[in-house]
Amino acid sequence: MMRGASLFFLAVVLLPLLVRGDCECSTDEAGRDRKKALPLKVAAIFSILVCGSIGVCIPILGKWWPALHPEKDAFSVIKSFAAGVVLATGFVHILPDAFDRLTSSCLDPSPWQKFPFAGFGAMVAAIATLMMDTVATGYFSRAHSARARTAAVIDETNADMEAPHGMHEHNDVHVHSHANHGHTHEGPSAQQLIRHRVISQVLELGIVVHSVIIGISLGASETPSTIRSLLAALSFHQFFEGIGLGGCIVQASYRMKSMVTMGLFFSLTTPVGIAVGMGTSSVYDGNSPTALVVEGLLDSAAAGILVYMALVDLLAQDFTNPRVQSKPKLQFAMSISLLAEQHSCLCLPSGLRTVCTPHDRSFFHRYCYSCL
Repeated sequence: MMRGASLFFLAVVLLPLLVRGDCECSTDEAGRDRKKALPLKVAAIFSILVCGSIGVCIPILGKWWPALHPEKDAFSVIKSFAAGVVLATGFVHILPDAFDRLTSSCLDPSPWQKFPFAGFGAMVAAIATLMMDTVATGYFSRAHSARARTAAVIDETNADMEAPHGMHEHNDVHVHSHANHGHTHEGPSAQQLIRHRVISQVLELGIVVHSVIIGISLGASETPSTIRSLLAALSFHQFFEGIGLGGCIVQASYRMKSMVTMGLFFSLTTPVGIAVGMGTSSVYDGNSPTALVVEGLLDSAAAGILVYMALVDLLAQDFTNPRVQSKPKLQFAMSISLLAEQHSCLCLPSGLRTVCTPHDRSFFHRYCYSCL
């Protein structure tokens, strides 16, 4: 699954090379300054990289610092806020932007303005995520059960061959009962581990899709005021999204090498997207029909994936956890944390709301007017 995500990431990164200015729609050039925008883009690369790395590393450090472990109550409250960030990213930021792109005046009114392709794409992506989620979980569960049965048979056969003649019957009964005990004792734990691994990989796939698009759009922008505001907003976004993903990675109990690989993959997606946008800004036209259609469809798919993951695999799984269900105070704290994140979308400081100019596309307006 990670190999497929890597290939998809490469395809999205190469998107600007296929998108040239082939549309007469144009944006107002006022407020654009390439020289002033360049250092802000460089600062955005490092700021987003550092914030994303810190966010995804916090749960991993819980292996050595118990206070940061995902099973602690404090982390559950923080993770609820982070899951709210993922949910808001899908509903408030990406999905409306997909609607704007796929109904743009640069596109042929038929069929783009006669059918809600953005909503349809999000629905299909959510259903596809559900199918991939259940199929992957079932496949790995069956594979694990088959390996467990094979190992039990091998152990029992070896015990029969090595047992003394007089102790054969006794050892046979003992090994059989031990294997049965191991199956009943370790089964639920193994199933839960498989579930966490599927969740972490599917969530990272959804994050990669929208992070690269955001990075490319930011890198191609030449408006300093917009970039300045997005630097703070996207850094905040990457930090809390990293906490949510990092918690899933730790719960999946990967080896350290796999944890580092997934953490780096997450941390580098947006900065690499910004770098690609900077390098292709002269040929990349965000208002071309090809860019609007491809980015709009990818945005709608990413929205469907993130909304499904936030509601089903993050929030529902955490709130229905027996440990949380047995602690009313923890339930209340997690609910307040989730609602606080949604409320913060409407309560940004006025300074951050007013720095956006009307010369960039609605993508930037949405990130300026609401919290990530």
